[in-house]
Amino acid sequence: MNHFTRTTALLRRGATTAAAVLLAALPVQAAHAAQDSHPRPRHTADQSDWLYVTVSHGDDARTGDSRGALLRCEPPQGHPHAAAACDQLRSAHGDIRVIPHKEVFCSMIYAPVTVQARGQWQGRAVDYTETFPNACVMRARTGDVFALDQ
Repeated sequence: MNHFTRTTALLRRGATTAAAVLLAALPVQAAHAAQDSHPRPRHTADQSDWLYVTVSHGDDARTGDSRGALLRCEPPQGHPHAAAACDQLRSAHGDIRVIPHKEVFCSMIYAPVTVQARGQWQGRAVDYTETFPNACVMRARTGDVFALDQ
């Protein structure tokens, strides 16, 4: 038996062993897949509901003067108006777009403000970015979520 034949025989034996290991693992993988298909318990607010919110002056969040805060809701912290912002997010099920708009009169001065919120709410990823014509309109549409002033 030459070197080539001996190496081929070892490779075949190794491949057979690897195949046996893979086939033995299939029932375990199937069991894990079956467990993953069952509904998980409903997420509660104290399991890491958080948003990193930023407010940037200008049309582009990357180029303007920015302020940011990490908003946590159990307990409300990390944000100047954390309790109010968390209450508004809870009532909107974490969707900033459905926070009730306030009826206010805002000037028509164009001073754009871009806001971003990234994080997790009730097990879902949140990635929200919007540019408003000015800070008054932003506050009227997003409540206290982006109210980073003291």
